[in-house]
Amino acid sequence: MDERQPSPAIAQLQSRVERLLLRHHELLRTNALLSERVQALEAERDQMRQRLHDATQRIDRLLARLDQTSSISGEPDSQA
Repeated sequence: MDERQPSPAIAQLQSRVERLLLRHHELLRTNALLSERVQALEAERDQMRQRLHDATQRIDRLLARLDQTSSISGEPDSQA
């Protein structure tokens, strides 16, 4: 056998290793893209939580003002 020519088993192994390396790099890239997406979604979630918190506070302040207004005027909350 010529020393420059790898045996068929070694050539097959080399081919498999090259495919595995390519797949590994593809998975690394996919993982990086997914990690970026997760970070973007977490930032969006945090922003929405903050907006919900702010809206809840505004509603609570409005309800408190309504309670103060009705207690100052001495009128019931609803007119029947």
